[in-house]
Amino acid sequence: MGWLWGSKNPPSPPSSDTDTDPLRDLDPNLRAFLDSETPPTQPAPPAPSPPPPPTESDTSNSSTSPKVPAESLYPDGRYAHLWSTYRPLQEIKLATQTDQEKLQEVLEGYKDRKTLVARAALENCAMEQSAVDECFKTGGWGSRMTMCRAENRAFNRCYTMQSRFLQALGYLTANRPPAEEEQIQMHADTLYHRMLAQERAAEAAKAADEAVPTFPPLLSSSPAQPPSSSASPSESLPLFSEPTPMAKPERPITEDDSDPLTPSARAALMERIRKLPTAEERELEERAVTMEAWAGMHTSLEVQRVHNTQVSERKERREKGNATVLDAINGWFGF
Repeated sequence: MGWLWGSKNPPSPPSSDTDTDPLRDLDPNLRAFLDSETPPTQPAPPAPSPPPPPTESDTSNSSTSPKVPAESLYPDGRYAHLWSTYRPLQEIKLATQTDQEKLQEVLEGYKDRKTLVARAALENCAMEQSAVDECFKTGGWGSRMTMCRAENRAFNRCYTMQSRFLQALGYLTANRPPAEEEQIQMHADTLYHRMLAQERAAEAAKAADEAVPTFPPLLSSSPAQPPSSSASPSESLPLFSEPTPMAKPERPITEDDSDPLTPSARAALMERIRKLPTAEERELEERAVTMEAWAGMHTSLEVQRVHNTQVSERKERREKGNATVLDAINGWFGF
C-alpha cells in the first residue's frame, strides 16, 4: 500500500546494490522530499601542510634574538624589554643591606649551622627517642618508677656522641651542598653504631675472660680517598677528612697553622678529655673541638672580610665626594 500523497505505482524489486539500503522500501516521492530537506554535507577540511624547514635567515634571527635571563620562561627572547631591568634577588639584597645587616647575616649563619647540627643529631637518634616515649607509655612499673633511666641514658649518649661525630666530620662548615651534608649525617650515624658494636664486643670478651680485641680507630687523620666503585655505601665516605679550604683559613691564629686553638685552649682541652673513659671518646672530643674552632675561625675571617669591604667602600665614597652622614660618624671613631 502506498502513501496517501504518493504514487500508486508498486515499488520496484530490490536490486543487488540496494539490498543493504534501509530506505529501499520508501516511496520515491517521500525519499525525494527527505533528500531535499537534508542539509548538504560539509566537505572534509584539507590536511594541514607541514611547516617549511627553517631557512638561514630564520636561523640568523634566532641567534640574534634578545638575551633574557635564566629565570624567563621564554628563552627565545620574548618579553626581553620587560627583563631588561631585571636584577636577581641576591644582587638586590646585597645592594640594599646595611653594614650591620651584613655582619648580622654572617653571625646568624654560624648560629644556624649549630642548630642544624643539633637537628641532625636528633634525626639520627630517632630510635632512641622513640624508645623513651614507648617506655613512658607502655613500659613496666619498674621502668616508670625509675623514670625510664636506661632509655634516657641511651638517648642522651646517642645525642651527645652524634653531635660530636657530626662536628668532627665537618658538619659545621658552611656552603656545603645538601647531598654532602646528608652523606656526613649518615656517616656519623654509621660511626656511632660501629662504636657501640665495638663496646659490646669488648664487654663480651671481658665476660668470657678472653683478650679484648683491638679495633681500628673510628677516626682516621689520613686524607680523604676517592671511593671505589665496589665500596659499600658505609665505606664510600672517609672516616675523617681534613678541613676544606673554605673551613681552613689562610691566616693562622697561632704560629702553627695546623692548629686553630691557642696553646692555653689546647692545654685546657687536653686536661678535659683526660677524664673521658675511652680512647675513642677522647679522640672524638678532640677532633670535634678542633673542627668547631675551624668553623669559628672561618666565621671571624668572614666578618673581617665584610668589615674590610665596608671600609674600602666608605673610602671610595669619600674620594668621590659622596660620603654620607654615617660615613662621617664612622670617620670620627676611626672606622
